Amino acid sequence: MKKLYLIFALIFLVSLLAGVSTHSKTNSGGNTVTNQSASNIAKATFAGGCFWCMEPPFENLPGVSAVISGFTGGSEKNPSYEDVAHGRTGHVEAVQVQYDPDKISYDDLLEVFWRNVDPTDSGGQFVDRGHHYTTGIYFYNDEQKNIAEKSKKKIAESGRFKGSIVTPIVPAGDFYPAEEYHQDFYKKSTMHYKTYRMGSGRDRYIDKVWGDARDYSPVSSSIDSDKNYKKLSEEELKKTLTPMQFKVTQKEGTEPPFSNEYWDNKKSGIYVDIVSGEPLFSSTDKFDSGTGWPSFTRALDDANVITKTDTSLFMERTEVRSRNGDSHLGHLFPDGPPPTGKRYCINSASLKFIPVEKLEAEGYGQYASLFKK
Repeated sequence: MKKLYLIFALIFLVSLLAGVSTHSKTNSGGNTVTNQSASNIAKATFAGGCFWCMEPPFENLPGVSAVISGFTGGSEKNPSYEDVAHGRTGHVEAVQVQYDPDKISYDDLLEVFWRNVDPTDSGGQFVDRGHHYTTGIYFYNDEQKNIAEKSKKKIAESGRFKGSIVTPIVPAGDFYPAEEYHQDFYKKSTMHYKTYRMGSGRDRYIDKVWGDARDYSPVSSSIDSDKNYKKLSEEELKKTLTPMQFKVTQKEGTEPPFSNEYWDNKKSGIYVDIVSGEPLFSSTDKFDSGTGWPSFTRALDDANVITKTDTSLFMERTEVRSRNGDSHLGHLFPDGPPPTGKRYCINSASLKFIPVEKLEAEGYGQYASLFKK
């Protein structure tokens, strides 16, 4: 009897612990979206047209734990996708971003938002027309409201957009997760998503307005502006660089695949320019491309990386260079994995790796938050 009692007590304890570790939200279709419970998780809600296209930019950002597609702004409870799509509820398609403010700021999220929408369009977004596809920023407290208003003012005064910024900043109301098949649609139905996105006109617009600055790095705003990243003279470089490093960075050379320092490096840290020391890439964005060279889905800081058209070898490619060091780094290809679909194919010889435990000592402490769990 005592043994049986202990078994029941153990079952109860396990179920109790499981119950407090997660919470769930069920939408009108009976589908459930489960989110991890955490004491320091904040919410941000943005409407930017088709929510399929608004998930990828926020997912995998440092400090973001979940991005949920859903509906907000209307009066009807638990709306279905069909009702919203037909404009019967007053809701808009939106995404709810759950994030850790200690690892990424609300202002950073807004920078990502602006780079993925047309904030001058009051009738929808790109090929999708109607109120349910309009943009919006939904704040949860006065702090978010103030930050959003300042961010909108900054965007309006930047001169980047020809028309007026019409994106409203309004209090957040109820948010209803969309049906399960809409969640992470870009992963579940990759070809469908890519076909739709290509035809929507969103990427053409973003490239035209933002160019090389379309992929915002969440740590860009915290860069130490006093750091002096500069290129040394050719004479100095010949003394400090190995022959391969000099050939790659100064003569646009290419090192052998699979026979270079970092192609298979799996350690956590950042990669900086071997010439200037400016931060370029992070291990959090590194992936195995099978090419034998280090490959990344995005730059660590867009301000430090520039691209140029390369017509050598009887083909047209996109060359990647460091801004201050003017080092040849490698090439950029449009065949990478989500969330960016890009592959920065980089020579190890152009890089220096700074492991996470040495970031502070080497003067890159502002990047340590990327690796906090």
